[in-house]
Amino acid sequence: MLVTDFDYELPDELIAQYPPPRGTSRLMILNRSRGDVRHGAIADLPSTLRPGDLLVVNDTRVFAARLLGKRVPSGGAAECLLLGSAEAAQPERTTTLESELLANFVPASAKVSGRICDALVHPGQKLKPGSMMRFEGDAGVLMAEVLERRFHGRRRIRLWSDSGGDVDYLVDALGHVPLPPYIKRHDTSLDRERYQTVFSRVRGSVAAPTAGLHFTPELLDELASQGIERCQITLHVGYGTFKPVRTSIVEEHVVDPESYEISESAARTIERARSEHRRVVAVGTTTTRALEDAAIRSRGTVAAGRATAELFIHPGFDFQLISGLLTNFHLPKSSLLMLVSAFAGRENVLAAYAAAVRARYRFYSYGDAMLIV
Repeated sequence: MLVTDFDYELPDELIAQYPPPRGTSRLMILNRSRGDVRHGAIADLPSTLRPGDLLVVNDTRVFAARLLGKRVPSGGAAECLLLGSAEAAQPERTTTLESELLANFVPASAKVSGRICDALVHPGQKLKPGSMMRFEGDAGVLMAEVLERRFHGRRRIRLWSDSGGDVDYLVDALGHVPLPPYIKRHDTSLDRERYQTVFSRVRGSVAAPTAGLHFTPELLDELASQGIERCQITLHVGYGTFKPVRTSIVEEHVVDPESYEISESAARTIERARSEHRRVVAVGTTTTRALEDAAIRSRGTVAAGRATAELFIHPGFDFQLISGLLTNFHLPKSSLLMLVSAFAGRENVLAAYAAAVRARYRFYSYGDAMLIV
């Protein structure tokens, strides 16, 4: 299958640059068996779903992964986009710095502590292994050292606080919301609240599970009052969600792995819904990927535990778990559009997208929603 089979025309003005008030988005309902669409609002969700349906949401929380600071010792501008939560550094690792001048910036504690993670850095040509960066603000100072080059321009870096402060706290305090590249503006204080779901709980994503951005506490309460059940799982969304498909053949593309966790309670709730022949409606492509990966691992059931989703869902995929999907409108020729097409049919999805363009729906992360049943 060709990647160009998933292309469509989208006027730039339909790419949402700002979020609407939470809970006010439009909703397109696509019937995947008939291919017809209806137009409504996200507030219609309780009356659109059936009593007994199970909504599965992703409770991951976005952290402020974009750091802006200075190179050390030159003082030139530096930018660092963290590609995942930092892990504790291993004691045996030592700094790669050899220069006595630069070594003065690395306290002994940083050689056996700090946090390690992958990142994209700018300017890449000047931030080679051994380079240092400094990020500071009212909350304190965060230091970073480039340890090694990795694939596709990525770097392995070490982060630490020169005052012994908590690294995760400083990242969230000093960092910026990592808005998607198609949002052509700087982040604001509004994004700190609006680029999180109301059920976000577990810190670890560099992008929001955007289908969840439409929910309000009041909408969740109304869904519950209509007999629509909800449970939550956790999948940490990586920067790979924006990774372009660089191949011409769909099947040759490789998606980045993402870690997820399904609790004992969530696994029981999902299995009970399946045994009672109730619909399992995934809120978002991230939730879909975690659920279907878990079903493959457990041969058709869902077991509690942690795992890493590596599967690429595209047309021809045999869905074992979900029977409904709430999602946003996705980029042309993207792996997410291919996932949606696998569930609803490519022709149905492209026809629905054309209808959405004609009806002036808002697209992408801060855009409107589509329910596929």
